[in-house]
Amino acid sequence: MLETFYYETDRNVRGTLVFVALVSVYTAFIVALFPSIEAAGVDIDQVVEAYPEAVRQAMGVQSMSTIEGFLATQIYTFIWVLLMGLYFAYRSAGLVADDVERDRMDLLLSLPISRSRLVLEKFASVLVPIVALNVGVGAVIYAVGFAIGESIDLLDMTMVHLLSIPYLLACAGIGLVLSTAVDRADVAQRVAIGIVFALYLVETIAASTDGFEPLQYVSPTHYYDPTAILLEESYAYGDTLVLLAVTALLVVAAQFVFQRRDI
Repeated sequence: MLETFYYETDRNVRGTLVFVALVSVYTAFIVALFPSIEAAGVDIDQVVEAYPEAVRQAMGVQSMSTIEGFLATQIYTFIWVLLMGLYFAYRSAGLVADDVERDRMDLLLSLPISRSRLVLEKFASVLVPIVALNVGVGAVIYAVGFAIGESIDLLDMTMVHLLSIPYLLACAGIGLVLSTAVDRADVAQRVAIGIVFALYLVETIAASTDGFEPLQYVSPTHYYDPTAILLEESYAYGDTLVLLAVTALLVVAAQFVFQRRDI
C-alpha cells in the first residue's frame, strides 16, 4: 500500500529540504527589514494610499505600518499566493507526464496498481513539501519576528499557513490534470504556470473592475486571503471547503483523463 507515495516522497526529500531552506532564508531576510522601515520615519500607509486601486488589490495592501500588514504584503500575497501557487502547479504538472515522456510509465503500470491509484498517490506526495514549507517557513517567520521584538499573533500565523494548504493543493491540482493530459512534461509545466498566473490576474482585475466582479470566483486566489487572516483575524472556512472541493474535482478529472489515455 502507498508504495508510489513513499517512492515519490523519498526521492524528493533532499529537494524539498533545500527548497524549504531557501524560502526560509529569503523570508527571514524580509522580516528582518521591518525595523529599518519603521525607523525611517516615513508614513508608509500614506504612500500606499496613493497607489491605484488595482495595484493595491494585486499586492493585497491594507497597511504596512504593522508587522502583520507588512508580512501580508511582502510575503504572503506575493510569495505564498503567487509564487508558491505557480511552483506547486509546475511541480505537479510533471508528476505523470515526466514518467510518460521518459518511458517509465509502462513499468509502473506493469505493477499491481490501478491508474487511478497511481495518480492519487503521486498527487498525495505533493502534500509533503506543501506541509514542510508551511511548517518550516512559518516557524522561521515567527522566530525572526520575535527576535526583532515584534509580537505576531501565533493563532493568526498558524491559520495563515494552515489555510494556505488547500489553496496550494488546488494549484497543484491544475498541474495534475495537465500532467495526465499531455505527454511532454515541459509543455504541461508551462501551461500550468500560464493558467495559474492567468487566474491570479483574473481575480485581481475582476475584483477592482465594475461589471467583472463575478469572474473573480473562478480563481483559487479568491478563496485564500492572507491579508484578511493577519489583519482582521478572518478565517474563511467556507472558502477553504470550496478549495478542497475544487482539488477533489481536479484529482477525479485527472484520474478520468489518465484512465482513458493510451500510453
